[in-house]
Amino acid sequence: MAQQGEHATATHVGYSGDKEQIVKRLRRAEGQVRGIQRMVEDDTYCIDVLTQVSAATRALETVALQLLEDHLAHCVAQAAREGGDVADAKVREASAAIARLVRS
Repeated sequence: MAQQGEHATATHVGYSGDKEQIVKRLRRAEGQVRGIQRMVEDDTYCIDVLTQVSAATRALETVALQLLEDHLAHCVAQAAREGGDVADAKVREASAAIARLVRS
């Protein structure tokens, strides 16, 4: 399970304004993954399964990019306004998240 950031709260996170859209995208991705599972269970042709895996991956990447954008616009921007160690920590945290996304 991912760790919660120092300044994040259950009711006030960077993606609060986009939460409904993000949940909708995640549900769509969940449906895609279930469809992939059915394809494998039904012995669907490998390339067709891989095509759907690619689509599901893109759907999750879209969610990740939205979350990252919201994090930068809200959490990192707020920390930058505060300055000091808080700002440095948020920039390092965002950089690490970007690195994980690039490697995935």
